[in-house]
Amino acid sequence: MAYTTIDDPSAYFQTTLYSGTGSTASVTNGGNSDLQPDWVWIKARNATRDHRLLDSTRGVQKELVSNSTSAEYTESTGFTAFQSDGFQHGGANGYGASGETYVSWQWKANGGTTTTNDASSTSVGTIDSVYQANTTAGFSIVTYTGTGSAGTIAHGLGVAPTVIIGKDRSDTSQWFVQHPALGATHYGELDDTTAFADDANYFNDSTPTSTVFGVGSDGATGGTTNYVAYCFAPIQGYSKFGSYTGNAAEPEGPFIYTGFKPAWIMVKASSESGQAWVIGDNKRDPDNVAVAKLFANSSSAESAAVGDNNWDFLSNGFKIRTQDDAMNKSGVTFIYMAFAESPFVSSEGVPTTAR
Repeated sequence: MAYTTIDDPSAYFQTTLYSGTGSTASVTNGGNSDLQPDWVWIKARNATRDHRLLDSTRGVQKELVSNSTSAEYTESTGFTAFQSDGFQHGGANGYGASGETYVSWQWKANGGTTTTNDASSTSVGTIDSVYQANTTAGFSIVTYTGTGSAGTIAHGLGVAPTVIIGKDRSDTSQWFVQHPALGATHYGELDDTTAFADDANYFNDSTPTSTVFGVGSDGATGGTTNYVAYCFAPIQGYSKFGSYTGNAAEPEGPFIYTGFKPAWIMVKASSESGQAWVIGDNKRDPDNVAVAKLFANSSSAESAAVGDNNWDFLSNGFKIRTQDDAMNKSGVTFIYMAFAESPFVSSEGVPTTAR
């Protein structure tokens, strides 16, 4: 059995750091492969700024904020172009203000080329959708207009997505998250610290299939407004989405096997409220122990306190090195998303090295 189908994850995901000057600038990626991104997530590191999320389906300047319920809005001097190996910004606050440092997380879908699914014509799903899918990397961007009733929506991946992150673009509804550790019966909210909850009105208790995912009648997922959903299917050696149970031990917290050296990890306590969505990456923290954290639900500047939310990025997974409640409270279930820097073993049998 092949170890991975993706030997160079930088073709599909990259983290890039840059500094703002207050002026228009291009940000060029530094990975082994050029990456023209389709989903870009930007956060100021040394300043209190909102997270900015943009994608090539909705178009440049169309922002959403992960730490807010705000509807989509336009920032003319914010994100200005998707480029062949990075992006351009206009120097606005939150994108490139003078004296501020930034991180950008970038995923590749289908280069902005979309497919329109007319559900009544194709008999795929019950709600029309527009998607751009990268079946190799297991990622698609889906936009749709809800009907106010439960229904199903084409995603274009060809396999069932297990993580779905989305937002009502037109209204101030909260972000919605579906994760395989809890399934389609539960939902989380990316913009706050609440635990995952059981509510059939979010995903209609409808497990995604190779062609569609389900939404219920709740306004957060299935109202009569416009939505975007980011859909992920796990790819061996490149991405993994799972869970672990905290033990409150420091430095011997849980070890989580991913099958690759992680480049980016997001963790959230799913069984308890009050804990943040913790994000770490291999560029802000190139060495272990990794301490630089940002929080998807908060505009706060980067935290790099030793002893607070610490972990090791290993050749085949990650290990929690803290007893902090946000990552390792005893008996609490934590869900995670992880993307690779390199597979543990390449398709040619070459192992990766630890850092």
